[in-house]
Amino acid sequence: MKKIAVVGTGYVGLVTGVALSEIGHYVACVDINQSKVESMRAGKSPIYEPTLSELMLKNVEAGRLSFTTKHKDAFEGADAIYIAVGTPQKEDGTADLCFIESVANNIADHLSNYAVVVTKSTVPVGTNDYIKRYIEQLTDVPFDVVSNPEFLREGSAVHDTFKGDRIVIGADSRIGGDLIEEINKPFDIPVFRTDIRSAEMIKYASNAFLATKISFVNEIANLCEKLDANVDDVAKGMGQDKRIGDKFLNAGIGYGGSCFPKDTSALVQIAGNVEHEFTLLKAVIEVNYKQQRLLVEKAKEYFGSLRGKKIALLGLAFKPNTDDMREAASITLSQELVLAGAQVVAYDPIATENAKALLPEAVDYVESPNQAIKGADTAFVVTEWGDICALTPEDFKTNLKEPVVFDGRNCFDLEVMKEAGLNYYSVGRPVAKMEKQYV
Repeated sequence: MKKIAVVGTGYVGLVTGVALSEIGHYVACVDINQSKVESMRAGKSPIYEPTLSELMLKNVEAGRLSFTTKHKDAFEGADAIYIAVGTPQKEDGTADLCFIESVANNIADHLSNYAVVVTKSTVPVGTNDYIKRYIEQLTDVPFDVVSNPEFLREGSAVHDTFKGDRIVIGADSRIGGDLIEEINKPFDIPVFRTDIRSAEMIKYASNAFLATKISFVNEIANLCEKLDANVDDVAKGMGQDKRIGDKFLNAGIGYGGSCFPKDTSALVQIAGNVEHEFTLLKAVIEVNYKQQRLLVEKAKEYFGSLRGKKIALLGLAFKPNTDDMREAASITLSQELVLAGAQVVAYDPIATENAKALLPEAVDYVESPNQAIKGADTAFVVTEWGDICALTPEDFKTNLKEPVVFDGRNCFDLEVMKEAGLNYYSVGRPVAKMEKQYV
């Protein structure tokens, strides 16, 4: 078993550290936030991710997982140092590498023995070469740099770590690559070895392709609405073709989160830096921008004006099983609704506190889906949480002022909603119009 340091305790760093300790390694996670470190030492996860807290506490108690603010302590005797800090998007769409450089400085200052520096963070192609040159200028201690990108889905990150499709290792040093393969061997997941720059590109290309599938099916959905076709059936028929597959073909109000928006924009910039016009990916981004506003446009068409209307936002996180609000559709929707003069009441089972920092101050928050829709003129289904999808037509009829629901995630059955006497607008599917007057 190896001694490992992980710098950064966000989604990637914390899940990586916990998972590596679970397979038997001794892992020290580094974060500069003292109160956060103390909380993690007590076994409390700073993020919401199913089963993460349990695994974290288990390995802290077993003595395999520790947390510290001191890089020197974590790096002392480490076989591998994982970089898992954020690479946020700048205003021009490029990745901000200031946190990466800070870690590189700390590695150079405290590296006392040969170690492999492993980049888990999503970084532009060429960054690992830059990290190597950067550290080499500041220390004479030997080391290697390996690119080991993550492919975790928020809300399923622990599952994906242990049940992933592949582990990508990009290394120009055989010794460094072999060590990282050895560290990951207990996961029993296929390993793909390549050069560093190809590994960096695999991460961006994978996320860009998945984002493209989402925007493509959303464009098909918008076309289906105009041609009286049903995107559910279209996507199912497409997905049965093994060349296409059925994943990421769910029509809705677009993608969000910490990866797809940032990585697609970054890849466009990476292409631009070498004078390559990535036309397709620019279109993917534009489609997603428009898609996040779709429910507002549908509501305006239905009501004429949204001024004075009370609208319930059901779900705020960018996807279920996470409290992540980064690039969530609810941000755009709430802003558009408030600008249109609507009163917005919102519900999310996990992400409310994070949402308060990003949504307009005028938004009111409640503690259940039924509270949100009670007395509202209409409801927007924004995130497909279980308790939201469990709402019945009778819940909507009893609580809403008008029998109209705008579903951005296609959670409900068309015929059931229609038979219940609701006007039900979803994405890429025929409108379910009520057959009887609302009483």
